[in-house]
Amino acid sequence: MTTEQTTAGCAWITGASSGLGHALARRMAADGWRVAASARSADPLAELAKSAQDLKGEIRAIPLDVTDPAAVTAAVGTIEQALGPIDQAVLNAGSHQPVRAAGLAAAAFRDLAELNLMGTVHCLEALLPGMIARRGGRIAVVASLAGYRGLPTSAAYGMTKAGLINMAEALKPELDGYGIRLQLVNPGFVRTPLTDKNPFPMPFLMETEDAAEAFYRGLGSKRFEIVFPRRLAYLLKILRCLPAPLAFAVTRRLVPEP
Repeated sequence: MTTEQTTAGCAWITGASSGLGHALARRMAADGWRVAASARSADPLAELAKSAQDLKGEIRAIPLDVTDPAAVTAAVGTIEQALGPIDQAVLNAGSHQPVRAAGLAAAAFRDLAELNLMGTVHCLEALLPGMIARRGGRIAVVASLAGYRGLPTSAAYGMTKAGLINMAEALKPELDGYGIRLQLVNPGFVRTPLTDKNPFPMPFLMETEDAAEAFYRGLGSKRFEIVFPRRLAYLLKILRCLPAPLAFAVTRRLVPEP
């Protein structure tokens, strides 16, 4: 993987109260970044900021609900006034709700679309004018390997992540022209409070700190897509390319018992 020298500046990470976003915030602060950490849960953010006191950089807690566009715009203004222009945004806020065909309800799809998909769009809407004016900046959109192909119980989650993948692919050529580096991050299974609830085997499960390290290395690269763990990514890329009959023969085996 090609890497380049990066200078620590101001980073904004959403979904930073736990899991991968929490670990990435600490990893970046350890390397000297001024990190604005956002999530809906204020207390875990305060603990995260306090935990960074012995690190080279700093973490500033910015409680935020990304489903509120006005609050997102205000948060970006607060961050840039306190820490300087945002050099690296990591749009990581999201959640998961399993969906079964029996008892399917629109509410689960709407909730995840508002948080996973529209929450990211609200952040882009607030970030892009400043980055376009500065003719520079970096944005990482966190989707998922689950966005490659429809997987059982992931109808709502996968829908939002596939949408993020498509959106990032559509925006990248235009943002390149403004000097803005857009990256797409597709994690597989990472040990977090969300995955701890999964009742099924999770192949190639990564520990949070290992995933955060892979994430951070990817941010310093020229790659458009950052994936980890790689073995699971390769398997799902193959699944995405299979003809429908073969793909469904595989995914039928993943349907859990009623």
